[in-house]
Amino acid sequence: MMVTLDDVKAARLRIAEEVYLTPCARSVTLSRLCGSEAFLKLENLQMTGAYKERGALNKLLTMPVAERSKGLVAASAGNHAQAVAYHAGRLEVAATIVMPEATPLLKVVNTRSHGARVVLYGSNYEEAHEEARRLEATEGLVFVHPFDDPAVIAGQGTVALEILEQVPDLEAVLVPVGGGGLVSGMATALKAVAPKVNVIGVETELLPSMLAALDEGRLVTLEPATSLADGIAVKRAGELTFAHVRKYVDQIVTVSEEEIASAILYLLEKEKTVVEGAGAVTVAALLNRKVRGLEGRRVVAVVSGGNIDVNVVARVIERGLVRDGRLVRVVVALQDRPGQLAKVSSVVASHQANVIEVHHSRAFSNRFGDTTLQLTLETRGPAHVDEILRALRERGYQVERL
Repeated sequence: MMVTLDDVKAARLRIAEEVYLTPCARSVTLSRLCGSEAFLKLENLQMTGAYKERGALNKLLTMPVAERSKGLVAASAGNHAQAVAYHAGRLEVAATIVMPEATPLLKVVNTRSHGARVVLYGSNYEEAHEEARRLEATEGLVFVHPFDDPAVIAGQGTVALEILEQVPDLEAVLVPVGGGGLVSGMATALKAVAPKVNVIGVETELLPSMLAALDEGRLVTLEPATSLADGIAVKRAGELTFAHVRKYVDQIVTVSEEEIASAILYLLEKEKTVVEGAGAVTVAALLNRKVRGLEGRRVVAVVSGGNIDVNVVARVIERGLVRDGRLVRVVVALQDRPGQLAKVSSVVASHQANVIEVHHSRAFSNRFGDTTLQLTLETRGPAHVDEILRALRERGYQVERL
């Protein structure tokens, strides 16, 4: 059953009182960096931190009361779980959520806080899905699919109706793609109302299940992989969503793990917003110019969710600083004499770099009687690093950047 514009419009009326109208503001900084007139649709500001509320609530409200009373079961890496749990709790419906064992703690805690029973099972979404289906059969529960369901797709499509009102003369929209529910609903609405708008899906290059399906002309199952964008790390796209994507979506591109990490850091540092990996893929695609022909055009990047574990944020910040040259590790060969460490430190300090970590070793030096000094430095960027290395070499030190 293909979803229609009328389905999306009906869903919008149905869920309007309980789902936020999220902002879609122009980003001056992102526009400058990517060469487009870029806007950010901040779905990470929803009550449960992601757009998934739209589809979950629409599904629950279209279910007969007698069906809902049996209790719900869902499988999710986190955002669909929280959405179902939250709205089931509001409607006083029992919910069981099966989540992969590696789901970030924040998403597990939040799902439980909404009153749902959480079952941690399997190493990925597909294994959690199988367990949810088993519980559906053995306990008589009603399964709520995270993406391959007409009511869910229609609910997700309401994002597009809001964007069309918020950004006049829209020319392109970038949408995260995992199972395909969001891009299916949005593309359905966009192509019906504004058919010239370019709809671009963005996947993680580790698990491009929808792109693989389009290339093969049929659904394919990929090998599992662990991605920073865990919310869209799906091995196999949905049958219904595949049909919608094939009909309505203009292009799908992929982004790497390093590009996703950099986009998360960019959004945190420059846009002052916390975004999970799956939500940052659209910004990663813009920053890295993955789509040709967007220069000077009015483009919206859908930031789909913000449920990221703080430990992951810490690792992303560190790796991002390393990639940007603001955190660097250098090795200096020294004669093993008193005062050598102080001399090197004075050079670093005179160039206003901050020493984060020091490791001093004799055992791994190249020559007997020498010592190796490993420094982790906080700098202003690559040019600053080159300046420090040059100053050390001018004073006769052998220095290498790791």
